[in-house]
Amino acid sequence: MTQLSNINEAIAQLRPYKPGKPVEELTRELGIIDIVKLASNENPRGPGALVREAIAQAAASLSRYPDGSGLVLRDALVKSLGVRDTQLTLGNGSNDVLDLVARVAVEPGYEAIVAEHSFVVYRLAVTCCGGTLVEIPAKDRGADLDAFLDAVTEKTRAVFIANPNNPTGTWVNHDDFGAFMDALPPRVWVVLDEAYFEYVEEPRYPDGVALLARYPNLIVTRTFSKIHGLAAMRVGYSVSSDEFADLLNRARQPFNVNSLALVAATAALGDQEFVTSSRQINREGMQQVLQGLDALGLPHIPSAGNFVSFDCGTEASEVFDLLLAEGVIVRPIAEYGLPTYLRVSIGLAAENARFLDALQRVL
Repeated sequence: MTQLSNINEAIAQLRPYKPGKPVEELTRELGIIDIVKLASNENPRGPGALVREAIAQAAASLSRYPDGSGLVLRDALVKSLGVRDTQLTLGNGSNDVLDLVARVAVEPGYEAIVAEHSFVVYRLAVTCCGGTLVEIPAKDRGADLDAFLDAVTEKTRAVFIANPNNPTGTWVNHDDFGAFMDALPPRVWVVLDEAYFEYVEEPRYPDGVALLARYPNLIVTRTFSKIHGLAAMRVGYSVSSDEFADLLNRARQPFNVNSLALVAATAALGDQEFVTSSRQINREGMQQVLQGLDALGLPHIPSAGNFVSFDCGTEASEVFDLLLAEGVIVRPIAEYGLPTYLRVSIGLAAENARFLDALQRVL
């Protein structure tokens, strides 16, 4: 028997998460300097001026541990969201909170339900805590909530729903989500992942935080990585019932959010003009990209986020490699069950134009 035979076999079967290709890696591989990265659903503007100033001021205290409770950020979230401090859990990105939810809610012998094409971190989190993942076939590339209900058993502990979903951009409307919650046994925890909610401009989109008073089994996760431009800082949070938040905070690692992330996120909450203008840039960029895809005859999945997935009509990995040679990084999503699709993040106007020009050439 080798040492590696004495391990958690479920983890050995997992495939490592593959992030978007870094700019530095493409430069090293192909020697390309002028690169446009539209692979990771980041805000192409970077963080706002208030955030940069807050980070600069906080840099002098890097020798000190962060506030383990995140008091200042929590106070800002309480004021911004209209929730109680006891409902909040801070995380090293919302991925951290998703992992905490799985650790608290799921254990060996029990199940969690997800949709086909859903965020790979749900699988990682459930599997690593010994749970069984139940994947429901997608409906119109999105979550089939009726099929979710049909799949619930006595072993079901949690349901994960991304709204909008990454990588498809599909979303669940308010009425359908309410009907689902009303029909679901209240013993089942529902994780509503709202990483991209600030980008959504659909009038029937549900506000998960507003629904918490009605559904005590609901857990809403959000992040500062997307519209706030803080992906490198890794800071997110969840809002849930007091009781579930207490359990999450018991399982949370000490100092899981660093000092710079805490001050940056707090500053970001106070800069709503930056959020509004970023949403406008995304709206215009989405129109630009969709018009370009339509002109090329490439079908795409309607998206409520800051990205869109489109069908190349062939193995997307080939188109991906050709775009890399043009200095354009997008995201292949074969691991999500969409081998002919690429996902492109919405960038600034010049970046979107560069992508569309390159795509036309390689096709």
